[in-house]
Amino acid sequence: MKVEILLFGRLTEIFGVTHLLLADVADTDAVRNRLEEQFPALKQVKYQVAADQLIIHGNKQLTDGMTVALMPPFSGG
Repeated sequence: MKVEILLFGRLTEIFGVTHLLLADVADTDAVRNRLEEQFPALKQVKYQVAADQLIIHGNKQLTDGMTVALMPPFSGG
């Protein structure tokens, strides 16, 4: 199973890209754990997780082809 990860704002600086593909992640907790392990600076940043354009509070099961977005806090006016 593969999911696409979209990155926004400051997170693109940490990762050096705007998106990537992850394989073998069953849920959003697994995504967080894998990415925080590979990119330790991510642990220091507050961000929200969305799956297929819906903000996730807690953990969500993922299916093949889903899109997961990691979004830092946004400000605007």
